[in-house]
Amino acid sequence: MTLQMLAVLAVTVAVAAFVQGSSGLGFALIVAPVAGILDPRLVPVFVLASMIPLNLYVAWRERSSLDLRGAGWISGARLAATPAGLALLWLIPERSLGVFVGLATVLAAVVSLAAPAFTPGRAAYVGAGAVTGLTETATGVGGPPLALVYQHRPPAELRSTVAACFLIGEVASLALLFAAGKAQAAELGQAALLLPAIAAGAWLSRLVHQRLDAGRMRLFVLVFALASGLVLILGV
Repeated sequence: MTLQMLAVLAVTVAVAAFVQGSSGLGFALIVAPVAGILDPRLVPVFVLASMIPLNLYVAWRERSSLDLRGAGWISGARLAATPAGLALLWLIPERSLGVFVGLATVLAAVVSLAAPAFTPGRAAYVGAGAVTGLTETATGVGGPPLALVYQHRPPAELRSTVAACFLIGEVASLALLFAAGKAQAAELGQAALLLPAIAAGAWLSRLVHQRLDAGRMRLFVLVFALASGLVLILGV
């Protein structure tokens, strides 16, 4: 990784950590397309590893608002779908991974923008967990299904529950990727290099997360995701 790439990634993950720490989603939607543009080999391991400390912090910070029932159903379905995500990653040629990440990002953003309001139940929790397990293991992007489930719940509940579900799923996905030989220790080292940037973004989110207009932040994330995803798809 060159110094220029490292600098771009540092700024990107700091912004993404601030956005997700404030609004509850956005890290992978911001980081995965940029990482895919810089070097497709950074997806999904670098993205998954970078999210672990952030989600650990957010889940602990707002642990009193955690929806244990929803998190349980989502995590169970997410773990069950993780092997399918690995199989999908095996089927995608490395040269096509950037396009696939772009398609997943654009689709996730469009669904998040267009989905109507609804009251989640068991089926919604299980469906969101299964889709997240598939897409996050393959591409690092898995937040929109969870955000859709919790988008009309109190912001603290969204942030804490999504963070807890991500944390469980990311550890499971990384373990399976390493066991299957689809991940290398060097990729964890690259994520570790950016821990200060992640910590800076998370710390800044602590100052504003209770006052930020989450709706506007969510719209910014989704528009950015659409643009970045299109860049990956078009190869420009």
